[in-house]
Amino acid sequence: MSGQSSSAENGQSGPAGNGQSSSAKKPAERSGNSKQVYLKVAQITEVQSQDVFLKDVAKVTCKDQVLLSKCNSLKIKKIREKKQMRYVEDVLDIIDQISQLDPEAQVDNVGEIDYIIDYRPPQPSKVLWQWCKTIFVCITCFCGAAFAIMTFNNDADVPALFKELYRLVLGQEAGGPTVLEASYSIGLAVGILLFFNHFAKWKLTTDPTPLEVEMRTYEDDICKTLIQNEGRKETKVDIQ
Repeated sequence: MSGQSSSAENGQSGPAGNGQSSSAKKPAERSGNSKQVYLKVAQITEVQSQDVFLKDVAKVTCKDQVLLSKCNSLKIKKIREKKQMRYVEDVLDIIDQISQLDPEAQVDNVGEIDYIIDYRPPQPSKVLWQWCKTIFVCITCFCGAAFAIMTFNNDADVPALFKELYRLVLGQEAGGPTVLEASYSIGLAVGILLFFNHFAKWKLTTDPTPLEVEMRTYEDDICKTLIQNEGRKETKVDIQ
């Protein structure tokens, strides 16, 4: 009888004890996961305030809403100069500041390691000057493109080619401008619109235009060069 009772007690207490221990572990695991902070820092961010906060340069995600609010309101840099300048920063400094804010926080960066803060102080609007620059660029591009097209037509002798085609197809000489010149002009304009993929503010497709691709490539090269120059910290070498 004593053996049966002891085995029964063990059988009853075993599952209950395991259930209590497992249930006690789950809240601890949940509380540990709630301190996980995910950062996604952008490569370059333009700011106009001298006080730069984490929410200005990165997207922050955390289950703990209190910790998330603290991270978003964390000041990561104070800009002293009041002129336009770019600053190269390290995400390790952000991780260190978050660790000081909450020692139990676990930070996981899924964005850039080195990032750039592009500080541009607030300036009054210069609408007239912007319109002048836009008109100047448009006139320059129009004249340059027209000169390039005329130079190509002159080098390839396109008018003589059209006259020869007109004579071979219709069997008579062309007395002036023909349908070939008109279709060539229309086709040239349509081809330019299709290649650059937009007219004014309207785009033909959702794909980026060749100009947008080149501008993004140029911006990426600028950012990489700034980060590399900051990392090298070149010094003078005496070769004498």
